[in-house]
Amino acid sequence: MTQSSLAPDTALGSPVRLQAVSAEGQPEVTPALEELYRGFEQELLVPLWTEIGDLMPAHPRSRATPHVWRWQRLRALAAQAGDLVPVGRGGERRAIALANPSLGGRPFATPTLWAAIQYLMPGEDAPEHRHTQHAFRFVVEGEGVWTVVGGDPVAMRRGDFLPQAGWNMHAHHNATTEPMAWIDGLDIPFQYANEAQFFEFGRDEISAAEHATPDRSRAERLWGHPGLRPVSAPEPSPGTPLLAYRWEHTDRALNDQLALEAEGFAGTVEPGHAAVRFSDPSTGADVLPTLRAEMHRVARGAETAPIRETGSSVYQVFDGSGAVTVGEESWSVTRGDLFVVPSWQPLSVRSEAGTSDSDSGALDLFRFSDSPIFEALGLDRTHVEGTTR
Repeated sequence: MTQSSLAPDTALGSPVRLQAVSAEGQPEVTPALEELYRGFEQELLVPLWTEIGDLMPAHPRSRATPHVWRWQRLRALAAQAGDLVPVGRGGERRAIALANPSLGGRPFATPTLWAAIQYLMPGEDAPEHRHTQHAFRFVVEGEGVWTVVGGDPVAMRRGDFLPQAGWNMHAHHNATTEPMAWIDGLDIPFQYANEAQFFEFGRDEISAAEHATPDRSRAERLWGHPGLRPVSAPEPSPGTPLLAYRWEHTDRALNDQLALEAEGFAGTVEPGHAAVRFSDPSTGADVLPTLRAEMHRVARGAETAPIRETGSSVYQVFDGSGAVTVGEESWSVTRGDLFVVPSWQPLSVRSEAGTSDSDSGALDLFRFSDSPIFEALGLDRTHVEGTTR
């Protein structure tokens, strides 16, 4: 129950408004109580007993709501933007953010996570900039764009996950004759809410050397070897030094987990559900301080147990089809569709994928979340239906 608000009132000169109400657990409404509340208002004070229902609920009540965005529609609108909106300064790289319907029109997928589709036309360069927000790119279709991080060109191809820690200069260039779209994920809402963000423009044009199209970036040549850390490497940085996690490695890991399960060995999260987490090869921790990224594969006909977690997630269907239930909402999803799971809303997934709509014959889901923040603060909590986890 809430009896106060922060709507400004110039007549009284205080943004605090308190209303005495007759309710269980509340003090008796008397002239003396009314006088006390007016004193609180004048001194900008709010007693906890009028706010505890909102400030300390029995469980998280997210301001975000479950929602799904359809890839085909996003892709079509991004193509329209490609014809109308410049990619240079002012076009802000032609990034189009998902706006959760319950967050007041802000360009936030959840209160902590930003997700956007970015679109680059043939031959275009997205000019250089940097920001404190940690970021990644994930490619659900296409190839031919290179992201250039600190002067290192990194190829972007279907299924690739490309993380980038904050405050690194970066640009993109499309070396092909076809447009390309991908999704960006950042912690913009988190840094915005905590007033920690910085941004800086870089060069308007990248050099001829940075327009190179190497098969492997310098970061991959140094760090992209399983279980091997270069002795020459400096101390760990705030984010992963590996700038690309290639689909062929992710795909093989997921296949091997399901194969081990079929042979009677441990390896999957639950029956028919394989999952991997992208990690920093220098520390084994999450790739970015505020963002976790995973790939999940749910075998045809398998259904995941409903799971609740503190913190929020954004999922993109990489391949296949299935049915997704988040809280009270249920959708059928196919390749490219994106959906949001708010804090403590139960999620379950049923795979309906097959060889006709999935290269793996399963439902493949890319997920990113704010879990590292909650774990660092000791606020992480998970409940899987039917278990004590």
